[in-house]
Amino acid sequence: MLIAYTREVSPRLADCELTPLEREPLDVAGAMAEHDAYETALAQLGAAVRRLPSTPQLPDSVFVEDTAVVLDEVAVITRPGAASRRPETSSVEAVLAGHRPLVHVRAPGTLDGGDVLVAGRHIYVGLSSRTSRDAMTQLADSLAVFGYEVIPVEFRGCLHLKSAVTRVADDLMLLNPDWVAADVFGGHRAVEVDPSEPHAANALALGGAVIHPRHHARTRARLEAAGLSVMPLALDELAKAEAGVTCCSLLLRAP
Repeated sequence: MLIAYTREVSPRLADCELTPLEREPLDVAGAMAEHDAYETALAQLGAAVRRLPSTPQLPDSVFVEDTAVVLDEVAVITRPGAASRRPETSSVEAVLAGHRPLVHVRAPGTLDGGDVLVAGRHIYVGLSSRTSRDAMTQLADSLAVFGYEVIPVEFRGCLHLKSAVTRVADDLMLLNPDWVAADVFGGHRAVEVDPSEPHAANALALGGAVIHPRHHARTRARLEAAGLSVMPLALDELAKAEAGVTCCSLLLRAP
């Protein structure tokens, strides 16, 4: 069974952390509607959608990807780089403990799940304002026993590594070449985002399709030209909170 853990949008979403976007008016009701459609898409593509406990007091808590890294053998509970987000991990930890052994990122290390890109036994970790080298070392030490190699990645221009690159097929990355170098991801081909859509690299491969923000139509055409089936979703309001389609769910396989 493929499970997608999500969390409803906080009514305080407009107070979210922002780096590097400028704050602009955000329609929270519209973001909630977009999130509902996102959960529907996950279910249509074969995931059993399960909502985590509501945390209305935590503005960023809908972005559950940042709280954990879930692998087949273990789940890593992160320590988010923004101190305001650290209370989000306790409820995620309680749920994931029923599925996987847990390891934790400890202070002073900080790690956001949005900086972690898993490709087989390679785990690419972006060095960002939210993710530290100390946390990367902890991650490498914890996962070496399972045969994973942790690879540091330099990037620029965006908040998280997965704002610059995501894996859209076994051997294919979608990336913004101005923000991250394609040659970092050895053995993978690359589809580059359209230059007019620098924020279009975040996509979620699931159930034989790729979920992608609807407003990035030119990059969507490039994905389709590469032979991928794309499911476009409205993400206009959530994007104002630096959301992508990967950050609103935690995916795991369960018996």
